[in-house]
Amino acid sequence: MRAWQVERRKRTRHLIELGGLVVKAGIVDLTGDDRAIILGALLWMADKLKSNQGEQARALWAAKGKEAFAMERATDAPTISQENATG
Repeated sequence: MRAWQVERRKRTRHLIELGGLVVKAGIVDLTGDDRAIILGALLWMADKLKSNQGEQARALWAAKGKEAFAMERATDAPTISQENATG
């Protein structure tokens, strides 16, 4: 396999994994799969990370994400979106 094919597959896998996080968080269901809302939320998040509150947001969101991953591993739950949708 050529080097560019290997790199393309790695990039594709990376993008699929990132999209999976959007689904796992329940964002797709909560927004009705509205791409404008999802992009707007991601742009808001990027602005927050660039602001003087960026480090605080990064720490808070990292802790929340690590907690969700740990809970997922502990319960063998495929996603956390059901918990967010009912809670």
